[in-house]
Amino acid sequence: MVLDFKNEWFAAFGRVESNSRMLVWGGSGQGKSRFVLQLAKYLSNFCRVAYNSLEMGDSLALGDALVAEGIDKNIIILNRETIEQVTARMKKRKSPDVLIVDSLQYFRHNDGNGMNYKNYIKFSHSLADKMLIFVSHADHKEPAGRVAKSVRYDVDVKIMVQGFKAFVTSRYGGGAPITIWEEGAKEYWGI
Repeated sequence: MVLDFKNEWFAAFGRVESNSRMLVWGGSGQGKSRFVLQLAKYLSNFCRVAYNSLEMGDSLALGDALVAEGIDKNIIILNRETIEQVTARMKKRKSPDVLIVDSLQYFRHNDGNGMNYKNYIKFSHSLADKMLIFVSHADHKEPAGRVAKSVRYDVDVKIMVQGFKAFVTSRYGGGAPITIWEEGAKEYWGI
């Protein structure tokens, strides 16, 4: 199924399939979390979204970010669920259609071991009918770490966030950048 993206979202992403894979990366303080929440809110117009908050957990900072972005009840906030927990949740009947993992570097198995590329492929295939969005730290303009770099080559949509703009490369068309925060982008880019 193709999601009926409109306006700036269509210009950036094109015609996105409901079971696509995405990777969002960017440096600290560049607007990555804000963008991911904006994307989650937009996707909630089409389907149910689960946001696995691994880095911030169920914190005041996350709560403030959700309020600032006007996040509503169509988004389920998960508090640091492991790979096994989130897999079981997403395989249930009437489970969310979209899973956001924030961030890939904190995604762990029950035994505490982190995700490697082999585990990523297994996880991705086990949820083949779901949209999966992974958030990653950055090492300059690249995703940080071996797994994130490998995932980058596997996903359908690659989104680099820098200076409060999201730069999208999509197999579905699009390609226009999205401004995440107008004032911050103007200050960063000197426009």
